[in-house]
Amino acid sequence: MSSNQGALPSNSSATMELMDERSAQSIESLWRSAIRRLGKNKIAVVSAWFLIALILIAIFGPMLMPYNYAEQDHSAVTQGPSRDHWMGTDQLGRDVMTRLVFGARVSLTVGFVVELVILAIGVPLGAIAGYFGKLPDMIIMRIVDVLYAMPNLLFVIVIMTFLRGQLDAGSGGIFASISSLDARLGGLVGVYIGLGLISWLTVARIVRAGAMSLKEREFVEAAKSAGAGHRRVLIRHILPNTLAPIVVASTLGIPGAILYEAGISFLGLGVIPPMPSWGLMISEAIPSMRSYPYMLLFPATALSLTVLAFNFLGDGLRDAVDPWMKR
Repeated sequence: MSSNQGALPSNSSATMELMDERSAQSIESLWRSAIRRLGKNKIAVVSAWFLIALILIAIFGPMLMPYNYAEQDHSAVTQGPSRDHWMGTDQLGRDVMTRLVFGARVSLTVGFVVELVILAIGVPLGAIAGYFGKLPDMIIMRIVDVLYAMPNLLFVIVIMTFLRGQLDAGSGGIFASISSLDARLGGLVGVYIGLGLISWLTVARIVRAGAMSLKEREFVEAAKSAGAGHRRVLIRHILPNTLAPIVVASTLGIPGAILYEAGISFLGLGVIPPMPSWGLMISEAIPSMRSYPYMLLFPATALSLTVLAFNFLGDGLRDAVDPWMKR
């Protein structure tokens, strides 16, 4: 009798490991079939290759440019595209192509970092709300409803203005460290915080809906019966099975963050000059758009193509991970 009782923990552990392995195999099979279907979507594939090329240009391009993004050539102010300056120069004699390439680094960094902040906030809160329900769900969802009721851009502007005021004031403590980091990043810390605090709502709702559906499934009940705790169920069974919609939401959320950063920089609350951003370049080109349209054309085209590529890729991923598309 005692020997059988002593064998129960090991059997329970083996059962949970077997269930985890089967769950991992099921998720891996889902992603293999999704990637196979994604490969048949030509627009999504072209968008993916475009984004890969853009990321490589953003990483290595500034190292290969013959000019610095802040370098001024007063003998070539507002010069059109030429052999020396392929995309011309701006009103201060700075090379537009160099600033465009460095602006790609800024915009992509904002998109990816903000999305990481969104996932770090939205995924845990959504999982907790959906899995535990009751009081945690009510508190988290009421916060989401309140934030949803606020105009996003206005909320971001308020946060950015407050943060910029605190950082510029040179307060001690944590604000001094953040201010030093913000200065090295050209004013992007406030962009990360401002956009991250307002953009996690959609991801939280997606994860919550998935957790509410999955916690009643048989494999979750079996894991609980085998002795798995709440943490193990969430990490090994709930979150992996909500990964597909999270990836799709992230792919569609990155262009939103890029557009928000462009809008904030256009209003003068984003990156600190002379660091370039596509939104800041568009803002600087507006007064001269009739006389020197190339100054507006290049950053606007780059911004539009990047956002379209992310949207096409996100739509392709959404169709690929949809089980109904198998038919």
